[in-house]
Amino acid sequence: MWAEPVLTHRLEDGWDIPLLVWRLASPALAISSGPLGGGIGVRQWVVNATVPMTYRRDDPDAHLTALADQLDLRGPGVGLLTGVDVTERVSAVDQDVRVWATVGLGTPIWAAEAGEPAEADEVGAVDAEPARPVGTVNIVALLPVRLSEAALVNAVATVTEAKVQALRELGLPGTGTPTDSVTLLCPPDGPVAPYGGPRSRWGAPLARAACRAVRTGGATPCVPWSDQPARRTDVAPG
Repeated sequence: MWAEPVLTHRLEDGWDIPLLVWRLASPALAISSGPLGGGIGVRQWVVNATVPMTYRRDDPDAHLTALADQLDLRGPGVGLLTGVDVTERVSAVDQDVRVWATVGLGTPIWAAEAGEPAEADEVGAVDAEPARPVGTVNIVALLPVRLSEAALVNAVATVTEAKVQALRELGLPGTGTPTDSVTLLCPPDGPVAPYGGPRSRWGAPLARAACRAVRTGGATPCVPWSDQPARRTDVAPG
């Protein structure tokens, strides 16, 4: 099942855009909040794709499905989008738990902030306003043992708590950004671990690795990918 992400790129709307692809050697049981392949189920690949800050599509699932087709990815998978340059991904390992994070913290919010959310905040895919700093944290983690469905849900909470701890250690005023996403993968069979909390056998290393990855990625200011030089190309999109 285990696989390192491969960095590749695509030509789209005059941009040469990076994306990360995990091609799993065997299917994994996944839980994800991604716009494509979200929920709990067996998945065969994961894509974390950069998009320009001018991104306006309201069908991220269809967009990611098209990207998967271009990459010849077969079967069900998970698709994530971000304004972060995914070449800047950060990884961390703790007791065979592997975590990768792309970290944009330009729009920190408090989860229980008063007032109604902006419509763009509810899309859950990317940072919608081009004038705003990039603000999306996408976390992908691989665990070496099967977790029960309840443990997978608990593990998502554990990763989120670890992210909040990292933000606190970085001194940022918030619990996350409006568009953060978590994807966890584990073997689909074998002995089942019943717990995923921060003091459980596998939740503890997951929390440490997630906190370290977000803290490391957040320590460097994130420039929106499309604001960086030499991102345009004269090659027409295919």
